[in-house]
Amino acid sequence: MSHSMHDPKNDLPNLDPEALTLRDASDDGHPPRILLLYGSLRERSYSRLLTEEAARLLRAFGAETRIFDPRGLPLPDETEADHPKVAELRELAFWSEGQVWCSPERHGNITGVFKSQIDWLPLSIGGMRPTQGRTLAVMQVCGGSQSFNVVNSLRILGRWMRMFTIPNQSSVPKAFNEFDEAGRMKPSPYYDRVVDVMEELVKFTRLTRGESDYLTERYSERRESAEALSKRVNQSSI
Repeated sequence: MSHSMHDPKNDLPNLDPEALTLRDASDDGHPPRILLLYGSLRERSYSRLLTEEAARLLRAFGAETRIFDPRGLPLPDETEADHPKVAELRELAFWSEGQVWCSPERHGNITGVFKSQIDWLPLSIGGMRPTQGRTLAVMQVCGGSQSFNVVNSLRILGRWMRMFTIPNQSSVPKAFNEFDEAGRMKPSPYYDRVVDVMEELVKFTRLTRGESDYLTERYSERRESAEALSKRVNQSSI
């Protein structure tokens, strides 16, 4: 469901509305569609809390958001791709024009919970690509001091999935100190960085979504397609 961006103060008490640059969706069509993924199944999951905070901010900037719940998603290759959770994830990926990936750091890298979600998204399904050409923002939460291992790994994944990863990113150290009892992120420079990242993601999504096919088409694939067509023509003439 899309949300109005006329008064973000209602749900975002730490946001300074005077510093926002909001743009009406009618300026360029429908609101940007953003899918958000997180990487922990804990009851008080800080990657989920940060993801939910990011979704609130995205809606304040005029986007439509969906958050995928990874609970019940089977391990890759554990079952067939028609599993309901796999189908849900793939449908959301196709729906999206941009994505937010947020994982805790565990043993110096992304969690298995998060990686499983990406591993269920192939580069191509029936000639359609669930990630190529979409924008991507990466975030991580840390149990201790600040690290950038996860966001660096997420950037590698984003490149592999042929996505446009925006320059800005968020890494929240000692995440247990950054959220209140209700699960809302406290005001801090880390919160302001998350605002920056979500604002930038919406801007890049607006700028690129109508041009993603042009930006991602490749010489090698065009050449391969031409060769395949030539072979079919030659075979049919024999």
